[in-house]
Amino acid sequence: MTPLTPTTQVFEKELPPDEVAPGEDPQLSELTGLFVLKPESTTATKGKDVSFVAKVDSSTLIRKPSLKWLKGKWLDLGSKAGKHLQFKESYDRNTKIYTYEMHIIKVVDGDAGGYRCEVTSKDKCDSCTFEVSVQAVQEEQQDNILEAFKRSGDADEDAGDLDFSALLKKRQKKQQAPKEEVDVWDILKAAKPCDYEKIAFEYGITDLRGMLKRLKKMKTVEPKKSDAFLKKLEPAYSVDKGKKIQLSVEVADPDAPIKWLKNGQEIKPSAKYVFESVGNKRTLTINKCNLSDDAAYECVVGEEKCFTEVFVKEPPVTITKLMDDVHTVVGEKVEFEVEVSEEGAHVKWMKDGVELTKESAASKYRFKKDGKKHILIINDARKEDIGTYFAFTNGGESKAELEVEEKELQVLQSIADLTVKASEQAVFKCEVSDEKVTGKWFKDGVEVQASDRIKMTHIGRTHKLTINDVKPSDVGDYTFVPDGYALSLSAKLNFLEIKIDYVPRQDPPKIHLDTSGSGSQNTITVVAGNKLRFDVEISGDPPPVVCWMKGDKTVSESEGRVRVETRKTLSSFVIQGAEKEDEGLYSLTVTNPAGEDKAELFVKVVDVPDPPENVKCTSVGEDCATITWDPPAFDGGVPIKGYLMERKKIGSSRWTKLNFDVYESTTYEAKKMIEGVLYEMRVFAVNGIGISQPSANSKPFMPIAPTSEPTRLMVEDVTDSTCALKWLPPEKVGPGGIDGYIIEYCQEGSDQWVQANQEPVERNQYRVKGLPVGEKMLFRVVAVNIAGRSPPATLSQAVTIREIMEHPKIRLPRHLRAKLVRVVGEKINLVIPFQGKPRPVATWFKDGVPLEDRSVGTRSSDVDSILFIRSAERSHSGKYTLSVQIENVADSTDIHIQVVEKPGPPIKVNVTDVWGFNASIEWKPPKDDGNSEIIGYTIQKSDLKTKEWFTVYEHNRRPGCTVSDLVMGNEYSFRVFSENICGLSDEPGFSKNTAVICKTGLEYNPPPFKEKDRNTCPKFTAPLVDRSVVAGYTTAISCAVRGYPKPKIIWMKNKMIIGQDPKFLMLNHQGVLTLNIRKPSLYDGGRYSCKAVNDLGEDEVECKLEVRVAQEKGEEAKK
Repeated sequence: MTPLTPTTQVFEKELPPDEVAPGEDPQLSELTGLFVLKPESTTATKGKDVSFVAKVDSSTLIRKPSLKWLKGKWLDLGSKAGKHLQFKESYDRNTKIYTYEMHIIKVVDGDAGGYRCEVTSKDKCDSCTFEVSVQAVQEEQQDNILEAFKRSGDADEDAGDLDFSALLKKRQKKQQAPKEEVDVWDILKAAKPCDYEKIAFEYGITDLRGMLKRLKKMKTVEPKKSDAFLKKLEPAYSVDKGKKIQLSVEVADPDAPIKWLKNGQEIKPSAKYVFESVGNKRTLTINKCNLSDDAAYECVVGEEKCFTEVFVKEPPVTITKLMDDVHTVVGEKVEFEVEVSEEGAHVKWMKDGVELTKESAASKYRFKKDGKKHILIINDARKEDIGTYFAFTNGGESKAELEVEEKELQVLQSIADLTVKASEQAVFKCEVSDEKVTGKWFKDGVEVQASDRIKMTHIGRTHKLTINDVKPSDVGDYTFVPDGYALSLSAKLNFLEIKIDYVPRQDPPKIHLDTSGSGSQNTITVVAGNKLRFDVEISGDPPPVVCWMKGDKTVSESEGRVRVETRKTLSSFVIQGAEKEDEGLYSLTVTNPAGEDKAELFVKVVDVPDPPENVKCTSVGEDCATITWDPPAFDGGVPIKGYLMERKKIGSSRWTKLNFDVYESTTYEAKKMIEGVLYEMRVFAVNGIGISQPSANSKPFMPIAPTSEPTRLMVEDVTDSTCALKWLPPEKVGPGGIDGYIIEYCQEGSDQWVQANQEPVERNQYRVKGLPVGEKMLFRVVAVNIAGRSPPATLSQAVTIREIMEHPKIRLPRHLRAKLVRVVGEKINLVIPFQGKPRPVATWFKDGVPLEDRSVGTRSSDVDSILFIRSAERSHSGKYTLSVQIENVADSTDIHIQVVEKPGPPIKVNVTDVWGFNASIEWKPPKDDGNSEIIGYTIQKSDLKTKEWFTVYEHNRRPGCTVSDLVMGNEYSFRVFSENICGLSDEPGFSKNTAVICKTGLEYNPPPFKEKDRNTCPKFTAPLVDRSVVAGYTTAISCAVRGYPKPKIIWMKNKMIIGQDPKFLMLNHQGVLTLNIRKPSLYDGGRYSCKAVNDLGEDEVECKLEVRVAQEKGEEAKK
């Protein structure tokens, strides 16, 4: 193989569409009308989906067009594709039209703004803009406006990789105990003037000055006695905004008309203002009070008036959405946003204790209000802006931290060495991250000055040095130095001198390949996705035949992605869009009749690395967490430089960057986190080519500190092999809660702790089993949660494992020390606690005999014994004895149970004597006393004419009594009930004979009875009254009539008889006539009449019923 000389041409990579290749004049791509259909501006509803469609005609294009969706100036939405943003592309071969679609799923407020759609194809491009505005979901208007009257009683925007938003903090609101309802008016009247402002801030009073003026005008004078009012209005009323209030008076004349005035204007009944009249009481109800109801009210009866003031209190303004911490770099715009509970509320901004106002902040800060949102804007963040920012309302506060770091300049594209021929153009180009950065060009340390042949340009982030008509004197080292940064980019310009030698005919072929600075193998490195074009000069006469091969496969000369383009003295190897499988060893062979030449080169395809794998949280602390991950499976062919980490809260779409410089280790400790909040992490790998895609999100984790140690650990019980412990929960638990407790023990003098329970126990007590008898053991308890183990709570002294003998002792409850009385059928459940060690043997006896009744259940444990009877019977009465015994020591107690029921009736009830108006009765006690002492008798008498029983005596102790005040000429029978603690007997004992009260000789001759003529014609005693009612609410009209025989009632509307219409319900209760109208409408208004008719005549009354519709809220507000 002939030696390779430097008189060759190097390969060049295809530049992106917005860059200019060396040797070409810097020109903008031609703007053409490529769009067939452009996306249009739209207004989207928050929470709904929206789509945009763009169509591009490719019939005149050489290559497939490339389309980008952009938001704002530079944010490429293609990198944000996911659940929220979805893209779709399709192609119609017949019309050669490409269709591009963008779908925004569940629109949020952050999606509002300007968008741009840009399509490019080689030297042609086109773009269009459109706007997206977001509106809130409109609440459905109530179909029935009277529902209000019925009820009156009672942003995230995907911020991208360069978003430096800091931690999103949410302060836990302290739960405040419900405050007792107080009257602010009474508090102000009793307070000192110096405390007025403090009271106004505490109770949310906004118009303190107006309230004090009214307070001053009020005079404490003795109220005059009124003829029209029995009870006047209170001097003042106080009500919370949105609540209802009732103003009530009592009038002397229940029929007197009454008027209600507000600020001198008469109030009409409506859904807002409801009038009620009950007897002498008149009530005005104001529903859903607002600030317009804060006024003076009057009640007018005839010539007399009474006055009052109504004060509407606004609730304190609370902060519903807290501020987020912000982490940014110098020069960026910062926004702190809070959301309050009321629109138009006042928010006070402070920084490090100093209030920020429009006057003091000048142009540094801007204050913005958008409905309930209040925004503090810092236009140009600087180091001195670092600090804590507060937002205060009269009902809450929020704070956030601002961290500002110096902005680092990143080199997006460095300048490269150039080798050019005489009279060609040399272009050095570099790209940095900040388009505002300026710089200077140097050649061999001397600043380059612009001339007709040398030009320096700065467009956006790109800086170019163009040298036209290159000369040998232009060879040297060229350096670009950005202003204000300790950074320089250098490259070398080489000059190719072409030599023309006489070549005799039949010249053998030769490959002119430059391998200077390389080893035994020529290597070409290309970035995946880029274009590789490798030009190799060949010579020979006659022209040689060129053959490119990869292994045993020949690279054909075609229009494929990997192809060979051959001219007379130049062979170009082209890879369009390099892929990983294109990597390998390629050979170039040239042959002619004079000979053959061969060269080999290795094509290496490099790419960004794969995402890191297995990202997980290994441990957490109070405000930190340790994250580990595995390196990517493929490093892109270039060594990994390090990693970038991001985190976000669960439920949020905003990722926060944790480091700006690459981090080399695979273990990272994330700090400044909020305890009790769930987070996710993801990691990017970085190599010399670029940044990988993000790794899969880690499992959610929560920074949590372990709890404090359990408290008050003590020994509850000890046996020969067990020890029972109990304790109280830790004083400090934290958001992580407690998953359980671990109990450990060891022998005294040893440090080998043994875990007693495999799984954490949730209860605050545990019995450790399997302990050696007689040994002294130490015990400790630790609390466990997601953060790990708490400090242990340890017993101060060792415990000897030996059961202690304790004599049996029954602790009889106080209520069982007396006789227990129960009614037949009731349940009996007795729990008798006792103590003793080892476990006592409990035995039950009844009346001195072991208890064997199966209807009586017993159950005993280590500490108590239970006697249970499901349904008590009289046979269960008796003395029950519980005996507990340990070896030869015993203790016993007696329980007396008496089951009772109602007694039977008395027997042998007789009337023994009758004299005057008196009768003597005697009886015998009942045979069945219900297992309880008879405490008395109840005696009743009955006249044989009326057959009605009347009680004569109750709780009579003796089995006999004398009944007095009997009526002459009547005959009486008697009955007697027996009574015990359960009550009277179900059946009485009846007297076998009767008592006849004889006459004393007087004879009464009553006059003959003359029946009175009661017939009368109908006459209405109460007329119908005109009424005005609200549509949709059931109403009734009433009147009263008398007449005999009972008159027939006829109801009429507008002189037409009302038949069996289900809308009307006609009632007649002892002459009071009522017509109920169910949910009247406007058509039910008119004149209603009621006619009463019988054989002696008729009478009629009528009234007018007006049905009105409740006023709309808007009309009511205008009034």
